[in-house]
Amino acid sequence: MAETGTLLALFVSGFVSATLLPGGSEALLAWQLSTGEYNVWALWLAVTSGNALGGVFTFAMGWVIASYYPLKSLQKPQHQRAQKWLDKYGPYSLILSWVPIIGDPLCLVAGWLKVNIFLSVLMICIGKAVRYLLIVGIF
Repeated sequence: MAETGTLLALFVSGFVSATLLPGGSEALLAWQLSTGEYNVWALWLAVTSGNALGGVFTFAMGWVIASYYPLKSLQKPQHQRAQKWLDKYGPYSLILSWVPIIGDPLCLVAGWLKVNIFLSVLMICIGKAVRYLLIVGIF
């Protein structure tokens, strides 16, 4: 039962960390890995799926916002950087959705610009999975 609670906590932490809210899923994952109590791949799957779902949720928020507020110009510098990346690389830039500070706005702006959904979700998932694989490899 304790493992279920741990996995749920990692999932929620991963989800929150991928939204515009602050979170510390990497630290929680590293701590759980260091205890050696739980299956490494179960921990990785829980935090990765939560984080990927959070990124997709942020993308969807941008998509919904676009319906009410069509994108004219972005005011915040991080949103402007995100738009430049998206203009240059399209949905492939979302592989960087895991990067602190720019990742969440990147997902939001991609949704706002209504970038290809399938490729966007795929790139978000790949980026998030690789991020946590690196943490698993370190710990």
